[in-house]
Amino acid sequence: MVLDQSVTVLPNPVTASQQSNNSSLDYDVAIAGGGIVGLTLACALKDSGLRIALIDAKPQSAGLEQRRAYAITLMTGQIFSGLGIWDKILPRITTFKQIRLADETSPAVVNLQTDDLGTPELGYVGEHFVLVQALLEALETAEHLTWLCPAEVTQVDYQADAAVLTLTIAESTQQIRAGLLVAADGSRSAIRQWAGIHTQGWQYWQSCVTAVIRPEASHENIAREHFWESGPFATLPLPDNRCQIVLTAPHAQAKHWLDVDESVFLAELNRRYQGQLGKLELVGDRALFPVKLMQSREYSRSRLALVGDAAHCCHPVGGQGMNLGIRDAAALTQVLKTAHQRGEDIGDLRVLKRYERWRQFENLIILGFTDLLDRCFSNHWLPLVAIRRLGLRTMRQLRPLKTLALQLMTGLSGRSPDLAEATSLKNDPANVSLS
Repeated sequence: MVLDQSVTVLPNPVTASQQSNNSSLDYDVAIAGGGIVGLTLACALKDSGLRIALIDAKPQSAGLEQRRAYAITLMTGQIFSGLGIWDKILPRITTFKQIRLADETSPAVVNLQTDDLGTPELGYVGEHFVLVQALLEALETAEHLTWLCPAEVTQVDYQADAAVLTLTIAESTQQIRAGLLVAADGSRSAIRQWAGIHTQGWQYWQSCVTAVIRPEASHENIAREHFWESGPFATLPLPDNRCQIVLTAPHAQAKHWLDVDESVFLAELNRRYQGQLGKLELVGDRALFPVKLMQSREYSRSRLALVGDAAHCCHPVGGQGMNLGIRDAAALTQVLKTAHQRGEDIGDLRVLKRYERWRQFENLIILGFTDLLDRCFSNHWLPLVAIRRLGLRTMRQLRPLKTLALQLMTGLSGRSPDLAEATSLKNDPANVSLS
C-alpha cells in the first residue's frame, strides 16, 4: 500500500490494538538502513510483537539491482534457515566443499575439505539481489513492520524514554518516536557519529578491484584465496560457471587494474591462475573500493545499538564482513526478544550492553584474524615469507590447524544465536546443494 510517492508501508500496518505498553511511542524499534543487515534484523523481529519501522534512503527495489556477490558462511546459512528463507536462497547460489589456499608460486597449496570440519559443505556464494529478494518476500506478511522509504534520518534526540528521529520524506519533515534506534547505515554511519561514538582502526594501503568473470574451464565450485605480494586474490564460484574475483593491491596498482584495457586485465588474471581456468571472459563492469579496519569502541548507548558496518569493518580477505553483520542482527534479535518477554525496556542501556558484550569481542577476533592474514601475506620480507610458507606446509599435515581455521572462516566459532541453533545445517546432508 502506497501512502505517497515517498513512503511505502508493507501490508497489514500496525493498528491501535497492536500497541505496546508504552503508548507514547510510534514504534518500539526503528532500523536505519535497509541493506542486507537491516533487512535481516527486521525479518528476525517481525514475529516478536515489537513494532518496527524500517527507514532507508533508497527505494525498496534498490537492493534488487545490485549484482555484487558475497561469501556466505555456514553460520549465516543457519541464521537464514532460522528465518525461514534459506530454501528460497539455496537453489540460487553456489555451495562449495573445498577452499584452496596458495601463496604466489609456492607449491605449498592447502586444500581445506569438508572432512576437516565434519560438515557436508564449507560455505556458499550468493549475489546481493538474491538475498535481498528472499528477505523482502519474507517481510511481505509482517504485520508489525512499517517501511519509511525513501526517507533520511536528519537528526536524533535521545530522551529518557525514546529516541526522537527527525526524518526528511519527499522534501517534508516529520518526527517519530522509537524505544530503540538501530543504526544499520554503513561504515560512515551518521547516526554513530552524531552519538559521539568513537572508532579505532585504520585505512589499509590497499584497494580492491571486483569483477565477475566466466572461465572456459569449470570452477569446480572451489573457493580460492591466493596470496600475492600486492594483496589477497580471491575467487568465489557463482552459478552458471561464473566467478566473482576480488583483487587486492596498493591503491595505485588497483586503480591501474580498474582502468586498464579489458584484454590486459584478463591476461593478468590468467597469469595468476597459471592458465588453469582456460580462456576468461569479463561479465559486467569492474568496480573499486578502498578497504579499512574499524571497530567502534561502543556498540550501544541508551536507546541506540550499532550493527554491521556501522559497528565494525574488516579487510575482505576471508569474506567475513557481511557475515559478521548477519550475526550482529541475530544476536541483537535474541537480546531484544528476551528482554521484551521479561517486560524489560529494550532501549535500556543495561539490556543493550548484553548485545555489546556478546558481539564486540567476537568481532574483534575476526578483525584481528583478517588483519593478520593480510599483513603476513601481503609482503616480500624474506623471513616472513619463509615462516608463512612453513605454516602452510604444517597446515597441510595437521588437521587440527585446518579445523581451527575453518571454524573461524565458517562462523562456527563463538556463541551461536538461537536462530542458528534451532536449525543447524551442519548435520543435515539434505541441505547440501551444488549449483
